[in-house]
Amino acid sequence: METGTAKPPVKGLSLGKMLAIMAAAMTITMITTLWLIKLWLFPGPFRPVTLTPAEEQKLAGKVARIESLENHGGAVSGKATGQAEATVAVPTPYSEEGASREIVFSEKELNALIGRNPDLAGKVAISLADNLVSATLLIPMQADAPLFAGQTMRIKTGFTMAYKDGHPVVALRGVSVMGVPMPNAWLGALKNIDLVKRYSSGGGFWQTFASGIEAVEIRDGQARIVLKP
Repeated sequence: METGTAKPPVKGLSLGKMLAIMAAAMTITMITTLWLIKLWLFPGPFRPVTLTPAEEQKLAGKVARIESLENHGGAVSGKATGQAEATVAVPTPYSEEGASREIVFSEKELNALIGRNPDLAGKVAISLADNLVSATLLIPMQADAPLFAGQTMRIKTGFTMAYKDGHPVVALRGVSVMGVPMPNAWLGALKNIDLVKRYSSGGGFWQTFASGIEAVEIRDGQARIVLKP
């Protein structure tokens, strides 16, 4: 007669434990799905860009220099007792001597400027990459709009921006609505078409725009434009 230690019977998961695991998995999946749907259908406003005091001062200098490019007059700051600082215009002779025609903004600075516009704040965000300017827009839909009534529609678009063959290049990369790329036919068959080259020959905006640009450089996080005299 053989003797030995009897092995305990292998116990599998009980029906109750299996049901509990399935219920937990379904709950997690449902919560995750609802969260993703909320992000897709009901995107919240963009967070405002906050600049440090040093960045604020640097941006203010850039904006002031751009505003004074035409330099038809000067301005001095005066502050009366108990009053906010005010700007007082004073007459000065026009001069372009020593004026820089180079405009350089970082991605952070551009988004900070957008955030100061009450009509665009929280609704538009700009991204800069090599030869690419991307914009994400949150557009509230009217209550009577079909399908998306009362919701916020997320639209993203991208443009190639560069300087080639002696003229600026602006070309639509594409447009996505709620993450779905739109067909080229719906965009007037304009994807990857140099808009400056196509439309500047007839005069108007694109010709005027191209005639005033000497250089364009878009790289990761920075935009640089040089204007002609």
